[in-house]
Amino acid sequence: MKVFRAATECSERYACGGLEVLRALFRYRARGPRFAEANDRLRVRLRELAEERRRWGYRRLHVLLQREGWTVNSKRFTGST
Repeated sequence: MKVFRAATECSERYACGGLEVLRALFRYRARGPRFAEANDRLRVRLRELAEERRRWGYRRLHVLLQREGWTVNSKRFTGST
């Protein structure tokens, strides 16, 4: 995008329109690893539980995590294991 803008000397809005790209995608900046440590601990614990109880699904594992004191939305880890 920056190369296109430099070559055509146009505005960001015009360049995004010409390339059919949303301006929000062009301006997007990823957040820092704010919860990286907590996510890593959750991932490790979830894998431990999944290894112990292979036949249980994510809903049942979510209940186990709640009983251990984790406050995690079940939708957060449906695809992470």
